[in-house]
Amino acid sequence: MAKSGSLRLGVLGSGRGSNFAAIAEAASRGDVAAEVAAVISDVENAGILQHANQLGIPGRFIDPGKYRTKLDEGAEQAYITALQSAQVDLVVLAGFMRILKGDFLRSFEGRVINIHPSLLPSFPGLKAWKQALDYGVKHTGATVHFVDQGIDSGAIIAQETVPVLDEDTPETLLERIHGAEHRIYPASIAAIARGEVILKGRRTVRRVS
Repeated sequence: MAKSGSLRLGVLGSGRGSNFAAIAEAASRGDVAAEVAAVISDVENAGILQHANQLGIPGRFIDPGKYRTKLDEGAEQAYITALQSAQVDLVVLAGFMRILKGDFLRSFEGRVINIHPSLLPSFPGLKAWKQALDYGVKHTGATVHFVDQGIDSGAIIAQETVPVLDEDTPETLLERIHGAEHRIYPASIAAIARGEVILKGRRTVRRVS
């Protein structure tokens, strides 16, 4: 990972960008030794690009190509080139609804992280909060993890537990999970910036400063 100090972040997102906003706000307060160098979306009118524009952060749409769940070969190279041109140290997925594999992960090996709305390895994939509610678990949560060649299967950096209440709907449960995400994602990036997160195979360990 990058050495201790200020990180240049490249944020990829497909939706409204609430996690991006939480990260940008934490960085502006000085809670995270990082700056967002680039925001890229696969959705032309995504809220995350509007957020970036309001904050004066470079944001752009890059067409994902012909596939529904991944980038095609040309798009993948365009994303790689854009992030490398922005000289990013860490790629941060914030609601990016495309699977990243192959050349992309090789280009940023060990430098791509994601947030997932469950306590992995439980409920990987789409609508994890609804999966948890339907299954009947009493606790779920949020997980920050490194991205590998699998689906939500990379080494876990941080987790926060969220109780599932008897009266919960998918919407109310997701709202509380978002609250957890907005706490642990900036905190995880801050720990990475301080050089505290060490990747050891399937595990991460924390180096005490």
